[in-house]
Amino acid sequence: MIPKSKIDKAGQVLSDRDRVYDELSLELGYVFDEYRKMHLEPLTKITLEIQSWLQSYDRKYYIAQRLKRKPQILRKLRRLSVRLSQLQDIGGCRIIVDKNSDVDDLIRYIRVKFSEIGYARVVRETDYRELGRDDTGYRAYHMLLDVSGVKIELQLRSQIQHYWSESIERTSVIYGKRLKEKEGDDCVIEYFKHFSNALFAIESRHELPRDVEISLQEKRIRAEDVISREANSVNIGGHVNSDIVRTMSECEGVGGQLNNWILVFDWNDGNFVLWDVVGINTDDVVSSYIRYESDFLEEDNYEVVLIGSSDISTVPHTHSHYFGIEHHNAALEGMEDSIIGIAMRSELDIGARRILRTMKTRKFWGSNTIKISTLKNHLCRNVATFDASLILLQKKGFVVGSGPVSLDIKMSNEINTFV
Repeated sequence: MIPKSKIDKAGQVLSDRDRVYDELSLELGYVFDEYRKMHLEPLTKITLEIQSWLQSYDRKYYIAQRLKRKPQILRKLRRLSVRLSQLQDIGGCRIIVDKNSDVDDLIRYIRVKFSEIGYARVVRETDYRELGRDDTGYRAYHMLLDVSGVKIELQLRSQIQHYWSESIERTSVIYGKRLKEKEGDDCVIEYFKHFSNALFAIESRHELPRDVEISLQEKRIRAEDVISREANSVNIGGHVNSDIVRTMSECEGVGGQLNNWILVFDWNDGNFVLWDVVGINTDDVVSSYIRYESDFLEEDNYEVVLIGSSDISTVPHTHSHYFGIEHHNAALEGMEDSIIGIAMRSELDIGARRILRTMKTRKFWGSNTIKISTLKNHLCRNVATFDASLILLQKKGFVVGSGPVSLDIKMSNEINTFV
């Protein structure tokens, strides 16, 4: 066990940007790495435990874990002026469910389950959903867990709460500022706070007053103007790398086994750089993490993240922006893309919406049909979830036909809402 005083000394020295790197820095770097590594085994244990509980959960969910990045930890120490041993989110597990009411149900379910195991307990619960965090507008439900003496953070989010989080991450890449850490112009951060409030109102089934819509639109325009002026040196030319998930899935082990994945993202152009599956052995996993962090430095605008999942296809849902930035022409989405109809759009996955968009653009309506093989292998060849997404569209009645298919003209209003 590493003495707490040495852990805190490591955090203090390594987070001091003015300090000249010396032998003490090197020694305390090892202490930092060992302390972070201590979180991985209990994190994996509780993630797999929760995953086993969710097998009887009869609604859609996504679950993944992550071990916090070293640069992110050091920035947090500087920003909050806290000790390293006080940080409680070095190991984190995230669960995303459809609706806010599903979050409530899951909270009750998980509380009961934690009362039945002896090695882990809920230490504290914090609900950011109704008011959002004062600094950014972030919304989620957090449970602080004690797992075999190690603090682990469990995040529970609805799809809409997660949509906001991914939106601010995507904009951060384009802007070149970490907005969740309050970097950047106040008006951009203010926009996201109001954006979060608007999404909460919609998720709560409250009608958004027209003056609020107009005010939010004005804030968006001001924020976009700031971003366009301050981020003119950033050349975002990224794209969402959908095919890579299919390739990664071929490297997965036996179903149900959790694998750890290294993802490297380039902030310079918004592109996914590379991935590596690093297994489950704690020493090997963290050694690989440290090596990649050394090879792809934050100073060069790279971001290295370690994510654990039993199904890699869930990771683009839980951490989507690491796979590339799709819409880079405008930093912030317009009202029609972000507010109107979002509650309905959350019912369809990204793949289903891409299929709809493709068929609508190519005017495959009614009697103007297309073969499924042509749609899959040519027009939608980058949709990794094509088969499942098409079945979903057929179940909803948007796509009709069992051989050649087309969009149902009678469903045009609903389809237009999604795309």
